[in-house]
Amino acid sequence: MSFLSKYKREILLGIFLTLVYFFLRLIFLNRLPIFTDEAIYVRWAQIALQDASWRFISLTDGKQPMFVWVTMIFMKFIKDPLVAGRLVSVLAGLFTMVALFFLALELFKNKTIAFLTSILYIFFPFAQVLDRMALYDSMVAAFYVWALYFSILLVRKIRLDIAFILGFVIGGGVLTKSSNFFSIYLLPFLLILFNFKEKHFAGRFIKFILFAILSAGIGYGFYLILRLSPLFEMISAKNATFVYPISEWLHHPFTFFIGNLRGLTSWLLQYLTPAYIILILISIFFIKKFFKEKMLLLLYFILPFIALALFGVKIYPRFIFLMSLMFLPLAAWSLDYVISFAYRKTYLNIPKAVFTIIITAIFILYPGFVSFQFASNPVNAPIADADRSQYLNSWASGWGVKESVAFFEQQAKTQKIFIATEGTFGLMPESMEIYLIKNNNIKIKGYWPVNVFPKEVLAYAKKMPTYFVFYQPQHQVFPVDFPLKLIFAVEQGNANSYYRVYQVIPR
Repeated sequence: MSFLSKYKREILLGIFLTLVYFFLRLIFLNRLPIFTDEAIYVRWAQIALQDASWRFISLTDGKQPMFVWVTMIFMKFIKDPLVAGRLVSVLAGLFTMVALFFLALELFKNKTIAFLTSILYIFFPFAQVLDRMALYDSMVAAFYVWALYFSILLVRKIRLDIAFILGFVIGGGVLTKSSNFFSIYLLPFLLILFNFKEKHFAGRFIKFILFAILSAGIGYGFYLILRLSPLFEMISAKNATFVYPISEWLHHPFTFFIGNLRGLTSWLLQYLTPAYIILILISIFFIKKFFKEKMLLLLYFILPFIALALFGVKIYPRFIFLMSLMFLPLAAWSLDYVISFAYRKTYLNIPKAVFTIIITAIFILYPGFVSFQFASNPVNAPIADADRSQYLNSWASGWGVKESVAFFEQQAKTQKIFIATEGTFGLMPESMEIYLIKNNNIKIKGYWPVNVFPKEVLAYAKKMPTYFVFYQPQHQVFPVDFPLKLIFAVEQGNANSYYRVYQVIPR
């Protein structure tokens, strides 16, 4: 029997789930406005693509370059830079879905649970948000899940080739974001799955330790590539703005712990939705079944989660995305358990496959609704409060960028224009540069702060049509001597503040 005929049903189901995944991730992909961090990362990729000497440009802000490198490749084939960046996350999400399938299959040795894990991921609102944005976190999660999968293979099979693959995966992860170092720090907890009951286990135990050290060493070796750049030390400086160094944390070890824990837990529960929470609780309630496997997943969630609560300075929901994925195999195990139990008790005269589809649909109905609404009508989607504020209802969300780009392109068709922006890093001027920097008729420059009107802008206004883009809330009202005429304004979601484009009136 050929491989295709033997696994025909599994292959067809896998193709179907992949199509559903791409539909949900790609539909209305450009409806969400460009976010500040997206503008930064996409602009970095543009610069790195155009100038090889800037391949480590992300280190100027203390960020690892893997996401920028991959986005740079996508830009060679995709015209819209933002779409190129977002498609990197879409593809990373697909790899995460596949990784979760194999992770669940390896842990529970059950294909149904593996497929259910992938289904839960497809409709997971947290994944829907981050897989559609040109941010690091979807790629970070993909490396985290794959690293756990190969770590489990290593402790169960203890093979040199698996150790090398795990090292490469960890290396890719730490080149993406520092949080992937957890894939190294958590390796000792894989011993939960080690078989200490077999005869002569000592040799296998030592072999596993050596292979784990090899994997960690390869991962660190990848990370050392970044030392080729003189900006390597910026990573530590940037990490310190989000995480307290040990020396500083010791002065106030638990001062911010409770507040951080409340915030992180609230965001997690909002994204898990009641349906997933119920399934997770069922899995924990029956913890004795697959105890070791479930404990490993819980540790891969709890330890990074507590570490973030303890050491976090600035925390955002996306920081817990990678660890939240550990709940999906647990939820899938529960869903399979519920389906089997209910099917035995109801005595319905329908095939179990049909019953499985019905029960699964019930549990993914609301998460699916949230995911689709985020794609189609993001402003009203019930995602985590902090993310709704950041991505949709604040100055950090790029409402108005599309309109202003179209306006400036029209104005620059027959004449040279100058565009001044409020801000020198972030949404402005990066979002303007992404789309307009190659236009020879357009010159762009950012200014900050704008408490006094820049004389240079006035000088440009005497030579050519000059415009000023404002989007920060503190500049909703200007001093009377600012020579500005409003061209148009776009409300920033439901924030009661506006993204505004002005024409500068020459004096």
